[in-house]
Amino acid sequence: MENLTIAAVIPLYNGKDFIAEALRSVLSQTVLPDEVIVVDDGSTDDGADIVRAIALENDRVRLLTKSNGGQSSARNLAIRSTQCTHIALLDQDDVWYDDHIAILKAAALDFDRSNLALIYGDLDQMDETGRMFLPSCLRSNPSPQPKRSLLECLSRDMFILPGASLVLREAILDVGMFDERLSGYEDDDLFLRLFLRGYRSLFVPKGVTKWRIHSGSTSYSPRMDRSRRIYFGKLVEMFPDDPRLEHYWIRDAVAPRFLGKGLSEFVSATRAGDRARMEEALRDMDSILPYAKRKVRRRSRWLMPLIRALGPTRFDGLARTLARLCFRDRPPKPRYPAPSADDRGYQT
Repeated sequence: MENLTIAAVIPLYNGKDFIAEALRSVLSQTVLPDEVIVVDDGSTDDGADIVRAIALENDRVRLLTKSNGGQSSARNLAIRSTQCTHIALLDQDDVWYDDHIAILKAAALDFDRSNLALIYGDLDQMDETGRMFLPSCLRSNPSPQPKRSLLECLSRDMFILPGASLVLREAILDVGMFDERLSGYEDDDLFLRLFLRGYRSLFVPKGVTKWRIHSGSTSYSPRMDRSRRIYFGKLVEMFPDDPRLEHYWIRDAVAPRFLGKGLSEFVSATRAGDRARMEEALRDMDSILPYAKRKVRRRSRWLMPLIRALGPTRFDGLARTLARLCFRDRPPKPRYPAPSADDRGYQT
């Protein structure tokens, strides 16, 4: 990796409120990227003009424009347009710490094993105004880092944030790039395919990115809900249960994971009094139930009509309790020996 070069990639869509801060954080790195590519994905605000103004001051910055197709298509356009060996991803509303690239690049250069495709760090959560509220959030999340088995990849969200990652461009191309149907879970999907192809990953337990959580985040949008449904269907196709080999990836890992997501949506919707969102969450769970364990399907036959009847009423608290009883199904915990000293921090 002596010739490691880095392209910073930022998809932009109606991000005028945050893009200047994000871009300045890239341009103030102690180790600068070799180029900075911002892709305007059909914005209707002044975000692209802000980028153009910054580009006049710094010739590392390049602005590409395209019709709206989602952040996966925007990232893919940037990845195709660069010849740098590595891609450093950043969302328009997030911010890099000044040593982001220095830390991830040094880790990549120090790692002496072949087939390393993904180097990623921890991140700190902040609110819309930039106030910190959860430092080092990966280490407080139940999803283990780094992932060491397919069961870990399937049973929980990967929780590897693109904005804290440095990814080998050749590996991205090898696995087919970002799935442009997805605007949400596209990172889980890409990192899962890297794992399946045998690429290694390295986790650096240090915060390198500030992750902004706010009401306009993709994580809380209808587009995320649609993307989650598409991704569930994709996983069902990729990992069909095989009783002959006693592989029950969907029944034991994927279905509990996505039922848990639907349950969270239902609980949130009933607390907000949002009947349409509540019904959508129940429809999502209806579509997942055929793949769930028999005991969960059996409970749902008895409890689903009652949950639907109680949800939009003053008895919505009871509906939430019944939904938790009905749909909660914890995925199994992977079992394997603790990693040796040589294995810590990378994925085999």
